[in-house]
Amino acid sequence: MKPVTTSLLARAVCAALALAVPACSGGGGRSSAAVASRNGDGTPAVRIIVGGLDKQIYLPVTLARELGYYQAQGLDVRFYDEPDGVEAETAMISGQVDAVVGFYDHTVDLRSKGRSTESVVQLLRAPGEVEMVRTDEAGSVKSPADFGGKHLGVTGLGSSTNFLTQYLEAKNGVKAGSAASVAVGAGSTFVAAMQNKQIDAGMTTEPTVSLLERKKLAEPLIDLRTAAGAKATLGGTYPASCLYLTTGYVRKNPQVVQKLVNVYVETLKWIQAHSAAEIADKMPAAYYAGVGKAVYTKALQNEKGMYSPDGLMPADGPRTVYKVLATFDPTVKGHSVDLSKTYTDDFVNKAG
Repeated sequence: MKPVTTSLLARAVCAALALAVPACSGGGGRSSAAVASRNGDGTPAVRIIVGGLDKQIYLPVTLARELGYYQAQGLDVRFYDEPDGVEAETAMISGQVDAVVGFYDHTVDLRSKGRSTESVVQLLRAPGEVEMVRTDEAGSVKSPADFGGKHLGVTGLGSSTNFLTQYLEAKNGVKAGSAASVAVGAGSTFVAAMQNKQIDAGMTTEPTVSLLERKKLAEPLIDLRTAAGAKATLGGTYPASCLYLTTGYVRKNPQVVQKLVNVYVETLKWIQAHSAAEIADKMPAAYYAGVGKAVYTKALQNEKGMYSPDGLMPADGPRTVYKVLATFDPTVKGHSVDLSKTYTDDFVNKAG
């Protein structure tokens, strides 16, 4: 992600995405104090960066807007789109934004590096990721054990897709460094990387998975779209998308954080009570333009179980994530990480 400036982010939010609630105002490149900023009318203004707004793994973020839940909580939320999770965390740590909707594993990785961040509500209980193999490589890449010498697509180096890819390599006996992780982003850039044979395989999400299959560019190798699939591959529940913030922000702005958590808990309950078709009807048409609404809906139906029913951290989730990261991450491996400080259920338990 480039440095956050008023012109860049205002253009990205207002013109391209039109996602500010209730209206756009400048993003600002200033370093963020831990105290939440407020508009002239006293409404809390919160800047949230999302690791790919059109991905189904982050669907609750936009769905909450479409349902009017941010506004109902009296929040002015400005969304910034950054498909690379590591760039998103960097933007938050540097104070360019207040919060990230990204994978929980970043909070464990950051804690191992001495950074204090925490998840306050879990959106997913499975990664929702799929390792896709280029069609003409499917005969030679039949499992992660065949990754040696291959170019593997990830959203960014240090991203959650990179974490999971490195785990698959290590777990399947692939020598460190023998496979190359290639940062290709998500969506159209990921598809182009497959089409141009920049990568032999890669990890991505819906609706990109369905688009690759429809174009016959790639086929699934490892499917982490369900809790069962994640447990079989990763050895336990792998909590993924969440809202995470610096501990300093959480401590100084508990009321704002509570309002945000209220929004997402209510959204998760709405998802549980409605069909994939009803959910798709609420989403912007641009989100499924590449694959078509029918394909988008079917993909959502197949992976709807990945969404958390209540926003709580699964009991075995933090330990599973730690074990995965400790397989390959030198800052985690052999080091003690206080997992209790990487998340809190306090706000979810208070949500109505």
